Amino acid sequence: MATPNDPVPFDLSRFRTQPLEGREHRVETDRFARAVPPDASVGAFLAGLPDFLGARALKGLAGEIARAQREARPVLWGLGGHVVKVGLAPVLLDLMERGFATGFVMNGAAAIHDAEIALVGATSEDVAAGIFDGAYGNADDTGVLFAEASARAAKDGLGLGPALGDALLARKPRNPHLSLLCRARQAGVPVTVHVAVGTDTVHMHPACDGAAVGAATHLDFRRLATLVDGMDGGVYVNVGSAVLLPEVFMKAVTVVHNAQPGRRVRISTGNLDFLKHYRPRVNVIERPAVVGFELTGHHELMLPLLRAAVLVAAGGVR
Repeated sequence: MATPNDPVPFDLSRFRTQPLEGREHRVETDRFARAVPPDASVGAFLAGLPDFLGARALKGLAGEIARAQREARPVLWGLGGHVVKVGLAPVLLDLMERGFATGFVMNGAAAIHDAEIALVGATSEDVAAGIFDGAYGNADDTGVLFAEASARAAKDGLGLGPALGDALLARKPRNPHLSLLCRARQAGVPVTVHVAVGTDTVHMHPACDGAAVGAATHLDFRRLATLVDGMDGGVYVNVGSAVLLPEVFMKAVTVVHNAQPGRRVRISTGNLDFLKHYRPRVNVIERPAVVGFELTGHHELMLPLLRAAVLVAAGGVR
């Protein structure tokens, strides 16, 4: 039995309708995917992707990178450790050689994995197995390399990235051709390395000097700010760093604008990661960017796909 406080059922005859044909739509069939044959070209495959969400962001970011290269504007790649660890250095080095990567911004983990690949052709540890017996992070070669490079970087005013490249090349490593630190140093492409003391395995090594590490990475922060100062019309792509590099990049952008009141450096940005995180979204995609694109997925799939899209957008692949 209804009570006086029960709501009366709404009279839906009052609801106004309109023809489907006259409604504004957000999805149209001309933006649907097209099934291409298995032997289709890369360009045909990309053209067959649906024009929505991630596929649209992929093409949009690729287009911005291709435009920047065409206009001789910088394209900086920020790299977390996982990107290097899953074997993507050859993809990034190919982009560098083609002019689609004019600088690399690395966190400590990325630099460590890159250095170990250069030295012995292998990297990454079983962290869980090594925590309790003390084996985790105790590689002497890696620790000494970073200690020596940090000391030289601080002493000579090099910055940690160039000092690591020089230190690796001086050791005549087994795989310099697979190393971002080595190949970029040889090519004169800037590399900056940004660390928080205590976050990386090399900070546990007896030779580590925290003051030298801090001075070396601070020099690279200042070098990054100089790169950002010249980025008008350029692109910054953050790949696989959820906290450290988005924060460092945002601070570098702030330094540049603080020193030149009224100026706005026009930067297009992209972020690639497994998950959508707060800091990359706001500090890379939203706050500093004229236009930003977010791609979510496995690096080992997304980065080669982005490279292909860049080459197609630049007219180098059909």
